[in-house]
Amino acid sequence: MNKRKMTKIVKVGDVPIGGGNPIVLQSMTTSQTDNIQNVVAEIQKLEKAGCEVIRSSIPDKTSAEAIPKIKEQIDIPLIADIHFNHELAILAIERGIDKIRINPGNIGKREHIERVLDKANQANIPIRVGINSGSLEKNLLQKYNHPTPEAMLESAERHIKICEEFGFENLVFSLKSSDARLMIKANRKFSDKYDYPLHLGVTEAGAGWRGMIKSSVGIGTLLAEGIGDTIRVSLTNDPVKEVKAGKQILQSLDLASGLNIISCPTCARTRTNLIDIVKKLEQETESIEKDLTVAVMGCIVNGPGEAEEADLGIACGDQGGLLFINGEPIEKVPEEKMLDRLVTEIKKYPESK
Repeated sequence: MNKRKMTKIVKVGDVPIGGGNPIVLQSMTTSQTDNIQNVVAEIQKLEKAGCEVIRSSIPDKTSAEAIPKIKEQIDIPLIADIHFNHELAILAIERGIDKIRINPGNIGKREHIERVLDKANQANIPIRVGINSGSLEKNLLQKYNHPTPEAMLESAERHIKICEEFGFENLVFSLKSSDARLMIKANRKFSDKYDYPLHLGVTEAGAGWRGMIKSSVGIGTLLAEGIGDTIRVSLTNDPVKEVKAGKQILQSLDLASGLNIISCPTCARTRTNLIDIVKKLEQETESIEKDLTVAVMGCIVNGPGEAEEADLGIACGDQGGLLFINGEPIEKVPEEKMLDRLVTEIKKYPESK
């Protein structure tokens, strides 16, 4: 892991982004924003899953008018996602939004951007300039022939110039693509030149495991290099799965705490139904936030070593396994009792080691 780049600090509501603060986990609602009941229910589920700031699309005036009623029922900052119509950004700010996201490829003329900057400055809220390879400015596509890291950086630079000339630097940037390699290169180029906080994501990544893998490669590569201040995993799926995937990316790089389950892939030496046990263990401990490593291993090759190094572990043999707690072997546990025993020990384990 490289040392994290020190970027400027931007505050979204009471959540700081950048400046070495913990990586902030984001997602986006899928319900129609003017359906306040559905949006609030969705956000509350995402909050419970670990989402720290949430974005909702504001495609029309009725959606913007719903902002105050949504905000009064949630506990995390709300971001307005704006495309095409700068007047909706202004209305969202007037209705109390915590942050605006605009797309330079479709927001329109410079004077439109400056009107939004002026309003955001009055309200003291940040703006994310969201650059997507799929919606770059037409003249940039003509210049570079197709989306490239250089084209994405030039789009960002244009808007840095507009904002800085206006005196507005309360900014976050994102340079996203559905191509993880393009996204990685564009963000590296941006990070080399600027110290604005970066929002990382592989956009339109897919529905399931393909999207999670693409996102892990793109987001994880940059985070490991010390680049990035907030992330969103974009899946064609329940947004709660985005949050869970994002948490796992952060935990795998030791950038967030949480339950870390280590388990072997099994082989011909395995004598217990390890796959089923681990699946059920993950389900039953999904809501546990303890910073804890649990090893569930299938045989004597790596089992005792991994179980001994973990906070809790079971090294399996024939129809059962040896339970370890804090590196010490405690007792043999029959296979049919292993799941319940592990869950019990995880819940009993102290919050701080």
